[in-house]
Amino acid sequence: MRKLSVLSVASEIYPLVKTGGLADVAGALPLALAAEHIAVATLVPGYKPVLDGIKGAAPVARLKELFGGPARILRGKAGALDIFALDAPHLYVRPGGPYLGPDGFDHPDNVLRFAGLAKAGAALAQGLVEGFSPELVHAHDWQAGLTAAYLRFSGKRSPATLLTIHNLAFQGLFRAETLTHIELPAASFVEDGLEYYGQVSFLKAGVNYSDAITTVSPTYAHEILGPDQGMGFEGLLRARGDALSGIRNGIDTDVWDPATDRLIAKTYSSRTLTARAENTRALRGKLGLPTIDGALLLGVISRLSNQKGLDLLLQCAPLFEPLNLQLAMLGSGDPDLVAGFKAAAEAAPDRIGVHFGYAEELAHLIQAGADVLVVPSRFEPCGLTQLCALRYGAAPLTSRVGGLNDTIIDANDMALAAQCATGLHFSPVTAEALAAALRKAAALFKDKTLWRKLQLNGMKTDVSWTQPAKTYANLYRTLAE
Repeated sequence: MRKLSVLSVASEIYPLVKTGGLADVAGALPLALAAEHIAVATLVPGYKPVLDGIKGAAPVARLKELFGGPARILRGKAGALDIFALDAPHLYVRPGGPYLGPDGFDHPDNVLRFAGLAKAGAALAQGLVEGFSPELVHAHDWQAGLTAAYLRFSGKRSPATLLTIHNLAFQGLFRAETLTHIELPAASFVEDGLEYYGQVSFLKAGVNYSDAITTVSPTYAHEILGPDQGMGFEGLLRARGDALSGIRNGIDTDVWDPATDRLIAKTYSSRTLTARAENTRALRGKLGLPTIDGALLLGVISRLSNQKGLDLLLQCAPLFEPLNLQLAMLGSGDPDLVAGFKAAAEAAPDRIGVHFGYAEELAHLIQAGADVLVVPSRFEPCGLTQLCALRYGAAPLTSRVGGLNDTIIDANDMALAAQCATGLHFSPVTAEALAAALRKAAALFKDKTLWRKLQLNGMKTDVSWTQPAKTYANLYRTLAE
């Protein structure tokens, strides 16, 4: 099979820089696509961790001026990943994270920082680097959304373009007057371009100007066509319905493997599942939770936000003692939710243990030690934590939305009879429905034979990138040809 060359444009990529699931996808998908004879090189901003992390980096191109200063394109490796780093210190080397400053607010020049990423991506796509001529450009989320717009208005022959929407809630909205600063023509500021209620929308530019659009699960691709989940884009997405599809995410099954995971207390597999109990003990110890006979241990690894529905779980905290539940939580975000869970943990230290922030080791230990991983999202484009939970034998308890609906088989009566259930769903997304699901989980947990079957079903589920990569490869080839 002929090898296809692809340029991926992303604002973050694991293992160099990560704030969320976008980085995991950008880092894992190229590796999975190699088996499909797809060669992917990824352009990422030259944040300091990126410049420090790539190996053998060498300059391969220069841009005399990129929104306030010169820039270079460096090429190097991050493990097996082929990386182009956009070395523009005036845009990317500064305190804070990729999107937020030390004060917790957006960098004030994000419009230029991510227009610069897209403009450099368009230049790479059109032959900036000798010997690199991609046949397709895959742009990720609003931060790379302008890539297709720069290609469209360049007046030059361009490769095919694909936009993946990881989360439609983030649309890259900026004031109309920024159009002149990002060097796009007035002809782009129209309803069928990047104009969105009088503002510039990077994401809308990607939706309008890309040849195809994907989301990260089939259910989410359907949900965003309606007003409840469409975030104001539903009409545009329906108009582009022939170009829209949903391809679920996978996870890196080398990083997330309980049989080899060095970050957990005790490795195990489906054949040695009893060894998992050592991780449960270690998790309780880590968060100061006592061992309570017969208690079901819930786990949460999440941003604390309205989207993630953790306020619903907080409302269910009074049920923990009567249902014999405990909670191990890792998360950060909304100050009100942080304060709420802190108060709940102080009021019931034997039932609730929390760690605010992020700790990779603790994330792995929660997957390996919790009995149930709770994901009560109001909307969820795909979700990755429930995929990790399946692999680690932590039964996911999730709302029936987006990718959560696509990846979990609910333990209803028929699925239990057929012995194919892998977790629990609840709907609608309310505290009452979540409480009912917690009651059901507590009841099922008492039947150890049934619970073990639920765990084993999850652990044998294919959550890798193998099948999604085949679907992406077929789409890539169709677009390129």
